[in-house]
Amino acid sequence: MSPGSAAEVRRDAGSAVVDFVLVGALTTLLAAAVLQLMLALHVRNTLVDCAAEGARYAALADRDPANGAARTRELIEASLAPGYARDVQAGRTVIDGLAVVEVQVVAPLPLLGLLGPTSLTVTGHALDEAP
Repeated sequence: MSPGSAAEVRRDAGSAVVDFVLVGALTTLLAAAVLQLMLALHVRNTLVDCAAEGARYAALADRDPANGAARTRELIEASLAPGYARDVQAGRTVIDGLAVVEVQVVAPLPLLGLLGPTSLTVTGHALDEAP
């Protein structure tokens, strides 16, 4: 048989469709994984920013850690969703001999859309301005 014979053409019929489906499925899966990673990093970065802003707010001379926790909850609810602001704690501590305000947020880590079976813990610090 020659390379361009009718029997060889019949044997290859439909292989382009199979190739397209296999490559398309792999590409779609890879794109979905990259998008999910981007979503998880966005949630983490947003939580870190909210915790840091809450710590800075609580570190002001006329504020206390409870104000910082409340501010962090407000920011998280406005940025993400109320479910991410359920576990916010704030307090004063000492790090390397410096008095700081620490805000800690424990939230779900999104592994499937915005849902996740595991949690993510982020912390924000700010130097305490209280006398």
